[in-house]
Amino acid sequence: MATTRKKITASVRPHRRKLADAIRVLAMDAVEEAGCGHPGMPMGMADIAEVLWNDFLRHSPNNPHWHNRDRFVLSNGHGSMLLYAIAYLRGYPLKLEELKSFRQLGQRTAGHPERDIEIGVETTTGPLGQGLANAVGMALAEKSLAGTFNRPEHEIVDHHTYVFLGDGCLMEGISHEASSLAGTLKLGKLIAFYDDNGISIDGETSGWFSDDTAARFRAYGWHVVEDVDGHDADSIIAAIEAARAEADRPSLLCCKTLIGYGSPNKQGTADTHGAKLGADEVAATRANLDWNDPPFVVPGEILEAWNGRERGGEYEAEWQKRFDSYADAYPDLASELDRRLSGRLPADWQESATAVIEAVSAEAKDMATRKASQRALEGFAPSLPELFGGSADLTGSNNTFHSSSAIFDKETGTGNYLHYGVREFAMAAIANGLALHAGFIPYSGTFLVFSDYARNALRMAALMEIRNILVFTHDSIGLGEDGPTHQPIEHLASLRAMPNMTVWRPCDTVEAAAAWRAAIENSSGPTSLIFTRQGLPHIDRTADQIEAISRGGYIALDSDGDPELILIATGSEVSLALEVARELQSDGTRVRVVSMPCTEAFDAQPEDYRRHVLPDSDARRLAIEAGSTAGWWRYIAGKGNVLGIDRFGESAPAAELFEKFGFTVEAISTEARRLLS
Repeated sequence: MATTRKKITASVRPHRRKLADAIRVLAMDAVEEAGCGHPGMPMGMADIAEVLWNDFLRHSPNNPHWHNRDRFVLSNGHGSMLLYAIAYLRGYPLKLEELKSFRQLGQRTAGHPERDIEIGVETTTGPLGQGLANAVGMALAEKSLAGTFNRPEHEIVDHHTYVFLGDGCLMEGISHEASSLAGTLKLGKLIAFYDDNGISIDGETSGWFSDDTAARFRAYGWHVVEDVDGHDADSIIAAIEAARAEADRPSLLCCKTLIGYGSPNKQGTADTHGAKLGADEVAATRANLDWNDPPFVVPGEILEAWNGRERGGEYEAEWQKRFDSYADAYPDLASELDRRLSGRLPADWQESATAVIEAVSAEAKDMATRKASQRALEGFAPSLPELFGGSADLTGSNNTFHSSSAIFDKETGTGNYLHYGVREFAMAAIANGLALHAGFIPYSGTFLVFSDYARNALRMAALMEIRNILVFTHDSIGLGEDGPTHQPIEHLASLRAMPNMTVWRPCDTVEAAAAWRAAIENSSGPTSLIFTRQGLPHIDRTADQIEAISRGGYIALDSDGDPELILIATGSEVSLALEVARELQSDGTRVRVVSMPCTEAFDAQPEDYRRHVLPDSDARRLAIEAGSTAGWWRYIAGKGNVLGIDRFGESAPAAELFEKFGFTVEAISTEARRLLS
């Protein structure tokens, strides 16, 4: 449903340039007050922002969480003052004092935007290019929800995603990955504004960035508008209207701008990119813009013209009327859409999830945990239509496709599974966008070793505290003949070192199902699920042990009396530890085996539980994991050793590699006996 744009009538509106200048002066004043920052981009893109917010962008400062709002992403996040200035001017709950405290401790006005929907910041940006990929995910979310929930005469999912980006974003490789896929998926409601100012930190970009950007994006299948005058409202309006008329192609608007526009001595130069203008140049800029008010003061008529609360309320009320009509016609669909957008799991989730784990336990099947992951998805997916899966060209290896999966249809927007192609970084960042939009629990797969390619997007998910489930298979030297280029060593330790990243490495089908359940229920951060290529044996457990899996570490096999030795293991090494323990127990040694599928969950348990599992006693401890030893020494507490791998692997069959690197019952038993001697 096309929605006409609303704008302030010319008779009461201050000159557009003055409205844009309000962004410019607030940006330069805030940077000057902070003593650091990036005034150039906000000053250069102010005219584009003024047109977009005042004429096109549908949002509601009264209700920033309004579901059908247009999304805006500032991919060139160093220009964060543009967002904060607009939030203040539009009437979001951002006080002028917070602009004066730009980049200061404890303030929402951080040096780069940090997700805060209350003030209109949809995503955390700064690492260049990722905002563009997040925007692709948001546009994908809109298209998918529209394809699922809209009905004839009831287009209740109907909004655009707008993104600002710069030369740096387009130099980053993720821009290619994400934009190529966006064109293929025909994301017609994605509109990007390229700030073509030819300047980056090192100076004029012509020496290192000579791409034909327009041709590049046309080759991706984008609609491109070239030579937009980024300082002329009519040129900007025409470009946006042309983009909004495109139904099947995302749009790139190539906007020629002057970085630091308005600064008489520094505009168009790198001097405005990442440093304050200085008191003299600020004064000169004020004079050049004919802005006579002191720092941080915006005249009342300009504030009134910018304020978006009334129009935002009209947008929201108009949509609510449509939604009420939709709810009358399709009450079940309306209820389900509301549930998904609110992020609530189904009412019977706990009961159904428990039933899945019980069924998996009863089956008692031996299998690779990557297959166990697929088995868990088979159980959970039917009750979770918000699961949106995918893989970076490894679907058959990651086992991320299940019987409820349907390939995303770029024509209709239906389907819940996406072939991302060989695009690990974009895949993770696009999944972040799906999660940020709301209505989805995204998951995606690749080999664990290729988490390196996606790492910064994983970090952004952790920083934003959003639910994004990463399926990483082929978790060790156990993948065998593909060799050290594909055998992860440091990756488990690296992921565990990331704040707010939860890492599960299950040992069999039951732990795999429990790990999936924990990931689905973790709404405050991403989860990495680590699975084997090779088959692993099913482990028998009591009901109490099954329940204890969710604690991250539990006693899988106990000794008769206080243990003399505690074996701690994860994943494929748990079954080895159990074999070793039974061998030693047959000799009269008191041995306990602790399965530790998730150190983060275990560390979050009450102290009395952790001491129950790992008692503060004289018992010797041996941790066993076919990866880096980093991180395990804290569980040893000076009472034993860690068997791991602190070098790269080799190309050979898995069994030979496990023998070479000491992951056999014989080798572990030998080390255990040494510790006990």
